[in-house]
Amino acid sequence: MAPSSASTSAPASKSSYDVDLFVIGAGSGGVRAARIAASYGARVMIAEEFRVGGTCVIRGCVPKKLLVYASRFSHEFEDAAGFGWTVPQEPTFSWPTLIANKDREIDRLEAAYVATLERWKVKIVRSRAVIEDAHTIRLANGDKVTAGTILIATGGWPHMGPNIPGLEHAISSNEALHLPELPKRIVVQGGGYIAVEFACIFAGMGSEVTLVYRGENILRGFDDDIREHLRNEMQTRGINVLCGHTVDAIDRAGDEYVTHLSDGRKIASDKVMFAIGRRPNCMGIGIENLGIRCHEHGGIEVDEYSRTSVPNVYAVGDVTNRVNLTPVAIREGHAFADTVYGGKPTRVDHADVPTAVFSEPELGVIGLTETQARAQLDKLDVYKTTFRPMKATLSGRATRVFMKLLVDGTTNRVVGCHIAGPDAGELIQLIGIAVKMGATKADFDATMAVHPTMAEELVTMREKAASYSRQSGDQAAE
Repeated sequence: MAPSSASTSAPASKSSYDVDLFVIGAGSGGVRAARIAASYGARVMIAEEFRVGGTCVIRGCVPKKLLVYASRFSHEFEDAAGFGWTVPQEPTFSWPTLIANKDREIDRLEAAYVATLERWKVKIVRSRAVIEDAHTIRLANGDKVTAGTILIATGGWPHMGPNIPGLEHAISSNEALHLPELPKRIVVQGGGYIAVEFACIFAGMGSEVTLVYRGENILRGFDDDIREHLRNEMQTRGINVLCGHTVDAIDRAGDEYVTHLSDGRKIASDKVMFAIGRRPNCMGIGIENLGIRCHEHGGIEVDEYSRTSVPNVYAVGDVTNRVNLTPVAIREGHAFADTVYGGKPTRVDHADVPTAVFSEPELGVIGLTETQARAQLDKLDVYKTTFRPMKATLSGRATRVFMKLLVDGTTNRVVGCHIAGPDAGELIQLIGIAVKMGATKADFDATMAVHPTMAEELVTMREKAASYSRQSGDQAAE
């Protein structure tokens, strides 16, 4: 059911409130919502207590990806010898130079975000904002602003877990981006995107890395085959992956830290990083004053139009804990503005969202995992392959690519794609279009291969690795 007509146009008259829209949080979702709402003629104010750009631009996707690029050069220098290149001197790496250059790029991006908002006449308030009632926001200096509609876009924040002894010694991904020097040894607790990516970043730069995760394998929620493949590749690259363990305590001895694991083991390191997940950043912004409902997982509860339990208060992005990815927050922010100010009620489709893990090797995935597909489909056909990439034949690097397609055996539609290998993130963006359009395995097969490429395997896999049928007792054929 679409929102009422009162919710699909600019609220009330221009004189009823100080602004038509007040946005709390100038991250990706909030900035997009503010800009699009302003383009429809709404008077918009946006509050940000830290820096414009939010998690992605300031302390997430963008700076992390720059560090990922930096970490991969060590492999490139090593691989070059197999192709006839000789580097006269041993390459050296300067962590301070990388961080300084990264900071300059973040400054540039923040300035671009600010310029965009100013161009659309969005007023930026550098302040914490707290909701007092359905139409009133209080700023840090005590000033109050009234608004026809309020949008909460405050994102997420690192969760540091239970208060174990010595937890104050651990850093999060926020601090990892601003370390004064590269740690020679680091212990990372966690097994999700952030933990895995930073483990690979530090290892690529020469750090001795131990990854500690409480589950049976890293990347819970991903396809089991790709989880196992990445874990093996990480261990081949020298990362010590310890699953089924937790950090119980951290001691400091001078400049060194001693991490106590749940099995009694002790690991000495220069830094300890916790990356065990992020939580919706909805504390202290006044949602309790309105009785806004939250899910049991902590995110603000919203309907399909991102509206909360209070009709004129909306929420988008990680604070809702739906699909916590930057492009999703941007899409939700845009849809909100179209719905409320553009007269175009717009739902966001959260199904079949492609995503990448910038580990080493990189992962790209979309759609169902094999476990999900077997539970949901009457018939499932599985195609998968693993091979040595062409570049590794001369470089001698011990690495393999993994690819997997999951196909609905009844409709022949491709319902899942899982890739581990160079540029997997770029590949899954393009494969995502085909999957979203409902492409079948026959469509993949009919597409001519581009040779020699890694991606050609996606259209040349013909032999089924397994088939499952619920009617026949889930029989598998390998």
